[in-house]
Amino acid sequence: MERVEYERLAALDRRLWWFHGLHAQIIGALARRGSPGRGRVLDAGCGTGGLLARLAERFPRLPLFGVEFDAGAAAVARDASGSAIAIGSVNALPFAGGSFTAILSADVLCHRGVDEAAALGQFHRCLAPGGLLVLSLPAYRWLLSEHDAAVANVERYTASGVRRRLAAAGFTAIRTSYWNTLLFPLMVIRRKLGKRSAGRPESDVALLPAPLETLFRILVQGEAMIAGLGIRLPFGGSVLATAVKP
Repeated sequence: MERVEYERLAALDRRLWWFHGLHAQIIGALARRGSPGRGRVLDAGCGTGGLLARLAERFPRLPLFGVEFDAGAAAVARDASGSAIAIGSVNALPFAGGSFTAILSADVLCHRGVDEAAALGQFHRCLAPGGLLVLSLPAYRWLLSEHDAAVANVERYTASGVRRRLAAAGFTAIRTSYWNTLLFPLMVIRRKLGKRSAGRPESDVALLPAPLETLFRILVQGEAMIAGLGIRLPFGGSVLATAVKP
């Protein structure tokens, strides 16, 4: 991504409503299907470390690791989370096979420069048998927009497409759902009808007025609670997937 987008992430990945929802979904999936009290967890494509910092708060004794392609973002993630951060690509993870009991990855497979099949193969290789993979990915290719261009996204997904990719990579016990459902109509309007920037593409990563931030945070965290009940939402702005290495 452009440097300015990493700077936005560093400033907002613990504050913005969307990240609260993302982190709640991933941590909830790990708690439901993983073993957060033991083993080692990798955030593959950890960005500036917001998810790792929240994981450290939730599971203070859990050994956490990250890998990030951008050295500057890796340094920020290391400071923010206190986790061990390697500099490298998800296309060729710098870890031994079977190193982790869980691998988490949020909005990474969709990036320009990521070889989707290679990355999934690396996740499979680096998970221990019985290990859990948790993915969150942007939904619906028809929603590709200026935001995606700004954050280097070149792909968006459907739940069925994610299931096919995970099965082809050798994963089992695959479960998918959507999230960011309640706010999805607003997202469509913003992405397809919103004002375009005149110069370099700009992302939607920006704080809203405080009342809207609070309301949106309540809604996405409520969706995470619904997911915790085993209810799958039929559409939304993102796909959440969990899968197991046999």
